[in-house]
Amino acid sequence: MRSPFEGLTKFQKNKLFDLLGVHIYNFDKNQEILPTIKNENIIGIILEGSAQIVDVEYNGNEIVKEKLEKDSVFGSNISYTNSESCQIIAKHDTQVLVIDYVKLINPVNLNHNYFNLFFYNLFDIMSDKLKKMNERVKILEKKQIREKLLEFFDIEYKKYHIRNTINLNFSFKHLADYLAIDRSAMFRELKHMKEEKLIEIHNKKINLLYK
Repeated sequence: MRSPFEGLTKFQKNKLFDLLGVHIYNFDKNQEILPTIKNENIIGIILEGSAQIVDVEYNGNEIVKEKLEKDSVFGSNISYTNSESCQIIAKHDTQVLVIDYVKLINPVNLNHNYFNLFFYNLFDIMSDKLKKMNERVKILEKKQIREKLLEFFDIEYKKYHIRNTINLNFSFKHLADYLAIDRSAMFRELKHMKEEKLIEIHNKKINLLYK
């Protein structure tokens, strides 16, 4: 993952922080991060630790909408926080840098090379993030578990075209969270798809036999 501060020296980072008037907050494990973010025009960057954006359903179940690791960027307009039931929860002791969006887009900032580099990194990260969000929306629009799986397989296949094979870089539990489906139901559907000779699964490698 590209860092928002990639290419900046420590001195330049400090100058950037002064220019943007950033705020840095520390959150304990399991603490809710910036509960007012849905109503504020801000951008957050995970400096240390990790967090998850979760949607808490009426029955108390939590659906993981997004995982935030070090250098992850999030905000009200670029993350899954538009629902009142969404929360950002620290999974470890976590440090978050917060930038006011109004200060970020001040034209005066463009006079500083270190800001231009930071803004380029940020724009690249946000573009990639929005692309991934659009991919997930396409998946979540599907009603059936098999349809969601096939849409996910198709998206991943188009990225790499490696012998009709998808290599998961996360666990099947994470996959179920990503697809917003019950893990047991997902495994049952994968079993049916294997029996129908549509796919083969070896550890985290999925061969798409129908391609």
